[in-house]
Amino acid sequence: MSRQVTPAPLSRRPTVSVVIPNYNYGAYLPDAVGSVLGQEGVQVEVIIVDDCSTDGSLDVARRLASADDRVMLVEHERNMRHIATYNDGLRRTTGKYVVLMSADDALAPGCLGRAVTLMEFDPSIGLVYGHPRDFSESTPPATDECESWPGATLTWTKWSGQEWVGHMCRRGRNMIRSPEVVMRSELLADLGGGWDPRFPHSADMYLWMRAAAHADVGRVNGRIQAYYRVHDSNMHSVSYSGLLDDFVARSNTYRAFFEIDGVHLKGANRLERLARRRLAREALRQTMYLPNDEDHDENVERLSTFAASVAPADWLIRTFYRVVVRTPLAAAWFRIEAHRTFLRDQRELRVGT
Repeated sequence: MSRQVTPAPLSRRPTVSVVIPNYNYGAYLPDAVGSVLGQEGVQVEVIIVDDCSTDGSLDVARRLASADDRVMLVEHERNMRHIATYNDGLRRTTGKYVVLMSADDALAPGCLGRAVTLMEFDPSIGLVYGHPRDFSESTPPATDECESWPGATLTWTKWSGQEWVGHMCRRGRNMIRSPEVVMRSELLADLGGGWDPRFPHSADMYLWMRAAAHADVGRVNGRIQAYYRVHDSNMHSVSYSGLLDDFVARSNTYRAFFEIDGVHLKGANRLERLARRRLAREALRQTMYLPNDEDHDENVERLSTFAASVAPADWLIRTFYRVVVRTPLAAAWFRIEAHRTFLRDQRELRVGT
């Protein structure tokens, strides 16, 4: 079971390495880097990895690196795409802890100190995450907006890795955005040192689950830990093709995890079945959100086919969704699904699972 932890205050200032991969996000780089350099309670090193940007990012990055010796700049001579760029930066880190953050995101004030406080207190914890707040303004919200919800109290939670993997399986999706994650560098090295290029759309989910198979997981509650910028350049596709790709990527991620790292967990077969059933249910739920256009029925059928491929025994629930989505009951069921999503999001905001 998860338990609340009250860590002792930091007695030293460990180094956190923050890797910031960049491709044509020069306009956002100063906010991203500034949010790291302003962290209190820890030492920081910033590694900007520019992947052959064409928007003048290099000039911005060079100015940032020349202004502060805590900032290192890596300039790619050719475009290596995102996973290779991430891993290039991660290989260069020297800190005890590591963060990977997109150049268009930002860390919340004090977030690294809060995460590292828990990890220094409990060496069994290999990964700490928290609540990332979405924003779409030109700059992150004011620094005094630190509470995850009005009146929130700062607390820390610890799960055994096995229990946290169970939560990931029950959700059928990734519960972490990424910029709020702090990992123990030693654990990352033990897992190969970076993101797996086999999973261009779900390497983060794969890494978090692998980490939980080898270490415990912690969370900072009640405080914003990062800011996730929402804009046209980074939003996941809302088209049918992008949606189906995401489900296929998740399915492949669960399969790969339980073939290697997850196979040694207690009840691994049960957990994998659970993940597949919940993934199928998530795909069926998404049929309620599809636009009512000329492709609607075909897309419903394809999502249903995907659900059948990962959880073939759950024919009754597939039949239910196939019937409901084509009847006047669809509007009422949509409201039920929307309310369930709201309740799920509120739980994840407060407790992280």
